Amino acid sequence: MQGTRLEVRLDTSLETLLNCAPGDARVLATLVATAGSTYRKPGARMLLMADGGFFGLLSGGCLESDLNLHAHQVLASGTPKAVEYDMRGPDDILFGIGAGCDGAMRVLLEPAGPGTRAAAALAAAGAATRSGKAASLLAVHDSTRIALGTYHAAAAPLPELAAAADRALAGATSLQVDFDDGTKRGRAFVQFLAPPPHVLICGAGPDAVPVVAAALALGWRVCVVDHRAAYAAAHRFPGAQVRCADARDVRATLQLEECHAAVVMSHHLASDVAYLRELAAAGVPGYVGLLGPAARRHRIAQELGAAMDALQPRIRGPVGIDIGAVTPEGIALAIVSQIHAWLAGRERG
Repeated sequence: MQGTRLEVRLDTSLETLLNCAPGDARVLATLVATAGSTYRKPGARMLLMADGGFFGLLSGGCLESDLNLHAHQVLASGTPKAVEYDMRGPDDILFGIGAGCDGAMRVLLEPAGPGTRAAAALAAAGAATRSGKAASLLAVHDSTRIALGTYHAAAAPLPELAAAADRALAGATSLQVDFDDGTKRGRAFVQFLAPPPHVLICGAGPDAVPVVAAALALGWRVCVVDHRAAYAAAHRFPGAQVRCADARDVRATLQLEECHAAVVMSHHLASDVAYLRELAAAGVPGYVGLLGPAARRHRIAQELGAAMDALQPRIRGPVGIDIGAVTPEGIALAIVSQIHAWLAGRERG
């Protein structure tokens, strides 16, 4: 795959949960271990509310009703617990879950309302990842020596767990850890959290709005830049960073080395040329999308000259997967899908 790549995390369930409305009665469910085929992998999270509602999914919807029963027990007792589901044999029929997958999973459930250890740990990790930094979280799910639950690395309950969190950060990888629990071995899942994708949108016209909305819905970080003050207005892109700047000053104005992808879509030929010239000179990000038909790209290429040659390994134009999109929302879906596929190493053609 061509282009410079930064560490990135596509499972943004952490950021999604942090965006939920605050509330007192809630339980955090964290998938801490799996075997075989499962809908989600270790590190996936969801919130279960006292009224039976939930945010996020750990299965295709088949385990959540049972998790709700356990969540009410956790809310009533205030004590975390771990539960296991094994759908690899005929016993699943007896439980009546009918999960439809051939795997097993272990889920840690704990109170997560304001003032809880879990809420503090998630907030600390989220603050780091939203600023473009990596973080780590400890999910202790089997122990008689220390309380079960989620810990931020800075508040690790044991030195050996703090060391494991450091190893996860240094190696950019999550770990399953056994630790000394007195008479037996305790178990913890140490999760490495790379930052979520950071996308730069060059051009804040009306059709940029659904692109930004689609990216934000995935938990991505988005920065929008435009030289037109009427377009570069924060209220038009809630949740995104918005900058009003000349296209020729992008390198001086923005931290391009922190972006995973950029989409050039100002609908202003001279500005698009300037944006692309800046991105060519910066050498980052590894993905650059250009909105518009092939004829327009050819004209821009002539304007750019050698700068276009420097962009060739990175540029996609017309940007987006060909899904036959005709509406702004459909085009936004095509663009964000192509970026997602590229980040996941699944892009074709």
